[in-house]
Amino acid sequence: MKSWLLLPLIALSSPSLAQVAAPQPTPAPMSPTQPSGRTLLTATQALFDGYIRDDKMPGIVAAFGVGDRPPVYVQAGRIADEETAPVTGSDSLWRVYSMTKPITGMAAMLLIEEGKLKLDDPVSKYIPAFAKMRVLTNPQASLDSVPAKASITIRHLLTHTAGFSYSIVAKGPLLAEYERLGLLPLEVNGAAEAKMKLVRPKTLAEFANRVATVPLIAEPGTTWSYSVALDVLARVIEVAGGMPYDQFLQTRFFTPLKMADTGFFVPTRNRARLATNYTIVGEQRVPLDPGATSIYLSPPSFPYGGAGLVSSAHDYDRFLHMIAARGTVDGVQVMKPETVALATSNLLPRGVFFEGDQGYGAGGSVRLTDKPGGSSKGTYAWGGAAGTLAWVDPVRNFRATVMVNYFPGTAYPLATDIGGALLQDMQRLHGGNPPR
Repeated sequence: MKSWLLLPLIALSSPSLAQVAAPQPTPAPMSPTQPSGRTLLTATQALFDGYIRDDKMPGIVAAFGVGDRPPVYVQAGRIADEETAPVTGSDSLWRVYSMTKPITGMAAMLLIEEGKLKLDDPVSKYIPAFAKMRVLTNPQASLDSVPAKASITIRHLLTHTAGFSYSIVAKGPLLAEYERLGLLPLEVNGAAEAKMKLVRPKTLAEFANRVATVPLIAEPGTTWSYSVALDVLARVIEVAGGMPYDQFLQTRFFTPLKMADTGFFVPTRNRARLATNYTIVGEQRVPLDPGATSIYLSPPSFPYGGAGLVSSAHDYDRFLHMIAARGTVDGVQVMKPETVALATSNLLPRGVFFEGDQGYGAGGSVRLTDKPGGSSKGTYAWGGAAGTLAWVDPVRNFRATVMVNYFPGTAYPLATDIGGALLQDMQRLHGGNPPR
């Protein structure tokens, strides 16, 4: 894998990311499909306009929501560089890559709520191939291994502590083994896909079984390691949920939450709304996966639970709204409040740490303390390889979705810049004292 395929490890620890609270109430609430925030979030709008003016990206759109109010959208530019490309909007479609992981995590939590899974169940209960795992003795040097002392559990899959790796972070013999077995659960473009598909398993079940043949980088439950764990968890959800993974998501999340444009590929009727994904090399932005011919216009080999979804700012805001509202949106209960609370708490095994003062919940990071001038304790967040961002601040009942598409997603300090702009807007609208 080339370096620009590295997924950003976005912990969203900017000092101002969730500081902004509600925009001032307006006489008529803004419609979810109405252009947004140009009069309310003026600093954020100016930031977005500046990104486009400075040619850092062709387009960007974000949804910011408080409580049960409709989100405020801030948008600028177009979904591709061409002058004929549609302007960005709430229904523009974007590759969210690892922002698929929180959705997979919440899907598993639904099954825990229903008693079909337990946090500390062994994964082998659902996928027998994981009954006898081995652990590498020197992950950087060889595939030599010894029997694992502990079993991999559902908790370990949810929190990246199973001992798996990723083709995007593995090195040496382990990387070669992941590539040999086709453990490549993501789509980049047609050229890359032609090679990946030759070795990639054809089903989620086969993918999980192949993962079980690879020695672990550490004993289960002892180390946080970014990995294919959420893809394996998608297979567990299929088994415990009694239906294909993509059908489970459609039935339990996308339909009740009215996420009509979210899925593992873009149907023909929506192709004009799919943004182009770019790669940034030096100071040049090069089309990597043009929207008009995207690999995402066709179904994938199987639904990738860690990096497979395409979504819109409107749709992903609906998912975050459900989390912020503790499981119920528009009178429809998708999850119980206690399930959401558990999912967005620190689920790491005892003695395992993620980063700084952050823990890890169901597929996303969780802030363990209030950050002075920044995110509240309990803020749940994650981002995607192509620059997308998402977070929910439970204290301020604030949620945010940011959509862009370029590799690497860390090319610009997007999270920090947006946090600073939102803070300026909050100070202007509320005098520095946001309602909670």
